[in-house]
Amino acid sequence: MSLQLNATHAPELRSWVESANQPGADFPIQNLPLAVFRPQGGNTACCGVGIGDQVLEIAACAPLMSDPLARSAAQACEAADTLNALMALGPEAMSALRAELSSLLSANQKTHREALQRALHPIDRVELLQPVRVAGYTDFFASVHHATNAGRLFRPDAPLLPNYKYVPVAYSGRANSVRVSGAPVQRPWGQLKRPDQAAPVFAPAQRLDFEVELAMYIGAPSRLGSPVAVANAWGHVFGFSLLNDWSARDIQSWEYQPLGPFLAKSFATSVAPWVITAEALAPFRQAVAARPEGDPAPLPHLLDTNDQAHGTVNVEIEALLRTERMRATGASAQRLSRSNASTLYWSFAQMVAHHTSNGSALDTGDLLGSGTISGSSADALGSLLEITRGGSEPLAIAATQEQRSFLQDGDEVSFRGRCSREGFISIGWGHCTNTVLAASA
Repeated sequence: MSLQLNATHAPELRSWVESANQPGADFPIQNLPLAVFRPQGGNTACCGVGIGDQVLEIAACAPLMSDPLARSAAQACEAADTLNALMALGPEAMSALRAELSSLLSANQKTHREALQRALHPIDRVELLQPVRVAGYTDFFASVHHATNAGRLFRPDAPLLPNYKYVPVAYSGRANSVRVSGAPVQRPWGQLKRPDQAAPVFAPAQRLDFEVELAMYIGAPSRLGSPVAVANAWGHVFGFSLLNDWSARDIQSWEYQPLGPFLAKSFATSVAPWVITAEALAPFRQAVAARPEGDPAPLPHLLDTNDQAHGTVNVEIEALLRTERMRATGASAQRLSRSNASTLYWSFAQMVAHHTSNGSALDTGDLLGSGTISGSSADALGSLLEITRGGSEPLAIAATQEQRSFLQDGDEVSFRGRCSREGFISIGWGHCTNTVLAASA
């Protein structure tokens, strides 16, 4: 399935919610990201859509909708504390809902403005909740730049293992480790063993790291025993969020052989509260990064011509750090990196196809992480492991004269994303921000 541009993407479209029309707004009418929120002073969660600096209750719009499919989609949000029921309806229902919401929020809308105003809430006066009840969590390793950088620290002469360019490598994570932006991340305990130690010790992790990633949410499920072809994969993709895959590098280095990540990853995974729908990203789809000459072509079950031409998304992601001392002195966050998902070696459809190639089924609410998104340049490294060369070259914090090899207690890590393309209105992804707490006593 290939998403097509339609009237909801028109660059000339404007909203009667004036804040959506401001240059550089994260949530112009061309975006319409989804979230789950609790109004100030309320006890009930609502499914909403972002517009400018406001969030609109979707269920309240159902009576105003003329399209039966869109109305049914809006009704699926009634009394819902996650987006899962809406996600399960599939891309046609979401597309119909998006079209109706675009019409209702358009500057041309005159009839229903009063009713819509009553369903609007300022974003800074609501509590943004975890948007999706995660059914399963799989984290990929799709950036060849990250794989090479990380591999070089441990295998200088052969950083990439032989399978990397043939298979989208991944591991199974813990669905119940996923939490929303704003939730603190407690430093984990684990077994640590330095090279000069004869035996490991059980202690708080000292090499805590972030990883810049995207979360891909599955909407329509697939059937057990029926692999999803690359050409059909986007029909199962509901949308995307920013994702921070927290990593305890010292726990990881001791435990990962021979079965891969476990406790070094399962303590926390953070997602942004905003889900950017697959349809909203249609203008920003582009060709998958070209493979270097001499690299093998994907095996037939992972190769589709249309996917190679349109299978990735041009989204730039900034990672920012504010230490506790920076916040105390009012210093602005320091940018750590700026990377782009368009550099990934494997496409999102290839990840879906590989995930199901053995007959495994996708469930509504499955989360597929992209893996750390790093680029080829020094300013596009998506983890401290890469930025500090495994801790050997500490990062200088200019505002407070501090240094960081890895994260310390009180550090705040924030991701921001934006899609841009000439001739279209750019859209933002909100932010994913979390603060590191000390390990439990």
